Amino acid sequence: MGLAAPERVVSNDDLSLLVDTSDEWISSRTGIRTRRILDAGQDTSDLAAAAATGALAKAGLEPEQIDLVLVATASPDMNFPSVAAQIQGALGLKRAAAADLSAACSGFIYGLDLAAAQIQTGRAQHVLLVGADALSKLLDWTDRTTCVLFGDGAGAAVIGAVPEGYGLLGTSLGADGTGGEFLKVSSAGRADGRPVITMAGREVYRFAVRIQPMACRAALEAANLTIEDVDWFVPHQANVRIIDAAADRLGLPPEKVLLNLNKYGNTSAASIPIMMAEAVADGRIKRDDVVLTLGFGAGLTWGAAVLRWY
Repeated sequence: MGLAAPERVVSNDDLSLLVDTSDEWISSRTGIRTRRILDAGQDTSDLAAAAATGALAKAGLEPEQIDLVLVATASPDMNFPSVAAQIQGALGLKRAAAADLSAACSGFIYGLDLAAAQIQTGRAQHVLLVGADALSKLLDWTDRTTCVLFGDGAGAAVIGAVPEGYGLLGTSLGADGTGGEFLKVSSAGRADGRPVITMAGREVYRFAVRIQPMACRAALEAANLTIEDVDWFVPHQANVRIIDAAADRLGLPPEKVLLNLNKYGNTSAASIPIMMAEAVADGRIKRDDVVLTLGFGAGLTWGAAVLRWY
């Protein structure tokens, strides 16, 4: 696995100079204290390529060994070419097909399921999966309900076949398009015509709290495991109150919940792989550990996955 984040750190105190907020107000409601924001001249594909380069180096693979590049993103550099095609070219992955997928903050889990299917059917041996978002490009910096939440970053994983009983054991994916109005990018009503993120916070909170335990239990059932088998819970890093509610409903103790939103904020499709990459690098996630991951976001979409680390 690999990760990348911009060097520029924006603190809650920095945001208090832009909108009516404070470090105490943001941290107590979200758990976020800082976030990383794109540097001048940097875009989503730059973060994706950096994270992918790190993952490939750790995997010890040559570029020609990658068969498919999937990038989960809701904030590509442009409509086309895809971020996946951009990093395929930049990294010299000449044999690889390349495509983006859009499931917002659930994107990495959707991509993980798709990548596993390619490997299980023999259509690919190695898939490079990247979750990358730079939602700072889509923020209204005068709207404190959204500008305090999001950060930029990318996380990547090289996925291949593992022995029976390891790897991806079960998933649960879902969507409810009737809730699309609750979290979207729109330019409606804006004098400047610029598309920005708008969110109905209460509705998104209710959706997340309701869907998280359901999706996790379905993924565990598909894996023939129970919550007692879980060593680590890696939730989408959106809001500490939402995460605490999910852990409480699932019966997971705090020491099994992996968090880093305090320093990165909500990095959308990148949040789960960034957290996993950090936990693998520092030795928390290790061989034989059962990892439960969960994403939810715009669409509305959700996805949970259960892995036994190899």
